[in-house]
Amino acid sequence: IDSLIYEGSSGINAEYGGVGYRADIMETELKKEEERLGITITLSYEDEPLGTAGPIALAREILLEEPDKPFFVLNSDVVCHYPFQKMLDFHEKHGREGTICVTKVEEPSRYGVVVYAEDGQIDRFVEKPSSFVSNKINAGLYLFNASILERIEMKPTSIEKKIFPAMCKEGELFAMELQGFWMDVGQPKDFIIGATLYLDHCAKHRPDLLSKNESCLGNVLVHETATIGRNCQIGPDVVIGPNCVIEDGVCLQRATIMKGSKVGSHTWISNSIVGWKCNIGRWVRMEGVSVLGEDVTIKDELYVNGGRILPHKEIGASVPNPAIIM
Repeated sequence: IDSLIYEGSSGINAEYGGVGYRADIMETELKKEEERLGITITLSYEDEPLGTAGPIALAREILLEEPDKPFFVLNSDVVCHYPFQKMLDFHEKHGREGTICVTKVEEPSRYGVVVYAEDGQIDRFVEKPSSFVSNKINAGLYLFNASILERIEMKPTSIEKKIFPAMCKEGELFAMELQGFWMDVGQPKDFIIGATLYLDHCAKHRPDLLSKNESCLGNVLVHETATIGRNCQIGPDVVIGPNCVIEDGVCLQRATIMKGSKVGSHTWISNSIVGWKCNIGRWVRMEGVSVLGEDVTIKDELYVNGGRILPHKEIGASVPNPAIIM
């Protein structure tokens, strides 16, 4: 949301989002963002999962309020430098129905790749090619004309498998190469990498966002309502959310601490994600891509290595090997 405002896309004053699981929490948080940024955010609720295209049909009425304006569609599990204005310029230049961003990857055989001409017109998509045909993949950022709504029915539909191939055949889909960092953050280890990439981007382009606290080393983002105790070492690559309490002597590296969590004194956390409202005791050690769900308590002097702990659990014994705690 901040990127839509900051990156300079003129005329962005409203956003639309499709939600399903735990929609009430999403609605509460987005209401706060709506007030903070002075924009309108409208949510739709899926009674059944509608895939990657169906939610666009669900928004038909809103999107057709200004049928002459293109609209962005963004995958919510992607973090990158969002080039909204460049997308608008590119889309206007080629004049067709759709634009997608693509990004370069080192191992294209793991992905479905995009094959396109020098001017960006997409020829085809190839799923996990056994031999090299392209090293560009769909980055999950799209810009469409309202006419795409005629292609999408109100039912579970894959935009990648059904809508895009049809647009390619008609010469209506173009690719724009994404510059800068990109990461799919749908898995915990990738979320940690994505946070690191984002913080590096902030250091280069938005250094004002990073913490100047004397305990912080490297790129660290700390919400203004969080508190940090004495003799801590925070960073590099740490995010601390609202109303968090970091007690004395804590060491955090490559970690995200979400809203309302408390980290007890002399605890050491690395390569881990701490969910909302967690309470981590004193002298705890967490590492190995450990993930805590909401409202998890870790007792004092425990070791958690690669633990995936579901919400509302109290952990009273160490987790020395990667495990899911239900």
